[in-house]
Amino acid sequence: MKLTIMPVEDLPLIHAGDNLPALIAERCALKDGDIVTIASSVYSKAKGHTRKLTDITPTPRAERISKMTGEDPRFLQSILDVSVDVLIEFPFILSEVAGGHIGVRAGVDQSNIDDDMVILLPPDPIKAAEEVRNALKKITGKSVGVIITDTCGRAFRRGQTGNAIGWSGIPAIRDFRGDKDLFGHVLKITEEAVVDEIAGIANFVMGESNNGVPAVVVRGCEPWTGHDNLFFNKKEDFIRRALCVRAKPKKKG
Repeated sequence: MKLTIMPVEDLPLIHAGDNLPALIAERCALKDGDIVTIASSVYSKAKGHTRKLTDITPTPRAERISKMTGEDPRFLQSILDVSVDVLIEFPFILSEVAGGHIGVRAGVDQSNIDDDMVILLPPDPIKAAEEVRNALKKITGKSVGVIITDTCGRAFRRGQTGNAIGWSGIPAIRDFRGDKDLFGHVLKITEEAVVDEIAGIANFVMGESNNGVPAVVVRGCEPWTGHDNLFFNKKEDFIRRALCVRAKPKKKG
């Protein structure tokens, strides 16, 4: 494969109500098979998935966590409000959101938005990606894949990378199980998280500060087969089980 990575340049600052697919289509001549990657923050801003800190009243739990982390309890409350399960509270909140994604502070972001605002992840990232894909098809007539990305840290490694939290038109996982390697050995466990790999290279182009590139088009990916079971369930995720066991208070006596 030979890939072409193209930033969608000159997008304006996005506000609630903006037609993000149309703005992207105006600035990039899409082709069938392209994969359009979009930062979750700009999608959420266009859809109004934001909150004012002044509108948030922290609960006792948020106040308690604030004393440990030093963070604004209203910010912490915005995290708790969108979390369906909290794995750890300190040194940061690590929690699961409704779509199955587990991330630091539930992906709630205070960058590239007014000081008194926070940006939330799309409540249904898969539906969001499908919506954008259908809109781009209607506008351009082209059949593309769409990935909604978020920047996430990684266990055991320093630094953040782009991860896929929603996708449409492409399988999340390229499944090599049953294939043979160069020596004829049957592959038994190899499943490649392609949507995360594409999200990672797109995030490298987007940048993390003031680059102003919230969308990237990846061209040249060969089609792949697989499945969409990107997130481990609770029985499969041994790291999650270990965290939860460690977080439980020890019984006295």
